[in-house]
Amino acid sequence: MFAKTTIAMSSAALLALALAGCGGQQGGSRDQVRAVGSSTVYPFAKAVAESAARSDPSIKSAIIESTGTGAGMKLFCAGVGAQHPDIADASRRMKKSEFDECQKNNVKEIVEIQVGLDGVAFAEGKGGLGIALTPQDVYAALAKNPFGKPNTAKTWKDVNPALPAEPILVYGPPSTSGTRDALKELILVKGCESNADMKALKESDKEKHDAICGEVREDGVYVDAGENDNLIVQKIEANPKAIGIFGFSYLEENTDKLKGLTMNGVLPTYASISDFSYPGARPLFIYVKKAHLKAIPGLQAFVGEWAKVWSKGGALAKLGMVVAPDAVLAASAKAVNEMPVLDGRFACGWLLGDDAQATAVAAIREWARASDATLAALGGTGRTWVAETLSFERFRDRLVAMV
Repeated sequence: MFAKTTIAMSSAALLALALAGCGGQQGGSRDQVRAVGSSTVYPFAKAVAESAARSDPSIKSAIIESTGTGAGMKLFCAGVGAQHPDIADASRRMKKSEFDECQKNNVKEIVEIQVGLDGVAFAEGKGGLGIALTPQDVYAALAKNPFGKPNTAKTWKDVNPALPAEPILVYGPPSTSGTRDALKELILVKGCESNADMKALKESDKEKHDAICGEVREDGVYVDAGENDNLIVQKIEANPKAIGIFGFSYLEENTDKLKGLTMNGVLPTYASISDFSYPGARPLFIYVKKAHLKAIPGLQAFVGEWAKVWSKGGALAKLGMVVAPDAVLAASAKAVNEMPVLDGRFACGWLLGDDAQATAVAAIREWARASDATLAALGGTGRTWVAETLSFERFRDRLVAMV
């Protein structure tokens, strides 16, 4: 009887047992998908979970946790097994340090899939001040030590004489958030490097540069609102002199209460994010633990469901996600079908496996509408250009400048 029972055990159960013990760790089994990470990706992941459950009632709706991108990566990279998440939702690309942490903990096969676009939106209540922002103004207002000196600015007028003499009060994401990382990379560092000395500092002392350009003040002017973007919406709706920072979809959801603020004269809109003319535009990703695909019921279907709903006019677009360019969607659909793993090659913060390199070149051609001559003007083509010739910042800056 024991032998027959053992032989009759399903392959799925065997896989689940193997997964539970993978890497010498214990954690039992799990019968539903678990995804952790970005608060920006959270509402989209919830929608995908609900859609997958409707498509196949035998699949339990996935557990989606809003932990912030950084915290989600820590959970994701902690190990393989049913006690660890299957997916990390991210509002930025995985960092090299996170990839290395995954490898150290036996999370060897990671699949990166871009699911759409978003923007780091600055917004205020309908009766707000209507401040026209620039990266330089935001940096001078929010940096802990702008250009190397303690921040003493109390009003927007202290930052820029053209702005109103109203107190600076900004509600934004915590340090664990991918939105905070994007705020630093796309806005604060840009403002900081408007100063030639700060730009030069990056080459001579990167650690000091990162601290001066990226650290946010802690004296109450910038209020960490946690991983709850809806709380930021409530705060700025209640206070017309406050500004909020969150993912564009939260602005899109609350246009009856809020209005976007311009950055370099450009409003955060679907169009300005999709063509990258808005300075805060960024891609959104999910990272899938390939070792879990066959062991966790519904994981393959859940990942496949993203591809069914991320198109123009799809369920995610109706929730406020900005649909990625066609070339990116095609590459992402291919990734869903083939599940290529990241190979660990990095270029200044970007993971560049063969598929990612192809996606980058395809995106450049579509976003910038670049001809071969334009690509040549940027410094070359293909892997050498993307991975070796240009730093990540120069690559991004030149791309955005071309749009």
